[in-house]
Amino acid sequence: MDITASIVSHGHGTQVEGLLAQLAQTGGHRPRRVIVTLNLPEPGLTVRLRARDWPFDLDVTENAAPAGFGTNHNRAFERDGRHGASALFAVLNPDLRWRAEPWGAMAAVLETDPRAGAVYPVQLDAAGRRQDHERLLPTPARLLARHVLRRPAEVGEGQRPDWVNAAFLLLRRTAYAGIHGFDEGFHMYCEDVDLCLRLQLAGWRLARADGAVVEHAAQRASRREARHLLWHARSLLRLWRSPAWRAWRSGPTRIPDSSASP
Repeated sequence: MDITASIVSHGHGTQVEGLLAQLAQTGGHRPRRVIVTLNLPEPGLTVRLRARDWPFDLDVTENAAPAGFGTNHNRAFERDGRHGASALFAVLNPDLRWRAEPWGAMAAVLETDPRAGAVYPVQLDAAGRRQDHERLLPTPARLLARHVLRRPAEVGEGQRPDWVNAAFLLLRRTAYAGIHGFDEGFHMYCEDVDLCLRLQLAGWRLARADGAVVEHAAQRASRREARHLLWHARSLLRLWRSPAWRAWRSGPTRIPDSSASP
């Protein structure tokens, strides 16, 4: 398939190898190129990956210094362009797994809905429970409800999310390029919120592929580590000052479902 997938490892070598093995076992529905960015030194991983014969073009790049989530994926996007760009660009977390390949169902959504700029799968946790990867615009009140009042569910049945997490996104290259990818001012956290809002404000739609189901082992490090909590707080402040957040809160331009009646 005309897809380039970007995977960033922050010392997650074992998970990266497992994900690549799954991609290799996938039939005709798989990316033609995979770009793995090592954000931290993993010399043993580099040697192992480059020594194997993969059924896709594997590009392993090592950062001289760690970069943020969005920066790494933006660099992979640019790298893909220099080597012959794919029509679709996928952002993948290393901690993803699936029982049935998700690519065909996700690509089909983009083929049938020309207004869909990004498609995402259904995400389950290790116990098979549906994760809350579809969210509404983060506001102080919603964060209070989620983390203090313990009311995590935000998107009701049949309700459209304002954003989805970027553990697995398949985007049109034109859509990603049109909004200049991720905002690199976010080191970690909230860059997926910002990306989804800007995509929709630019006239694209977020679409869920119900036929694609993946398992995502969400780390939620900001609940355990002070450094991550600080990054999360800084990212929220940046998001709340952003033009995209303010524009969406004042009255988002929602793109209707292609299946909706006129």
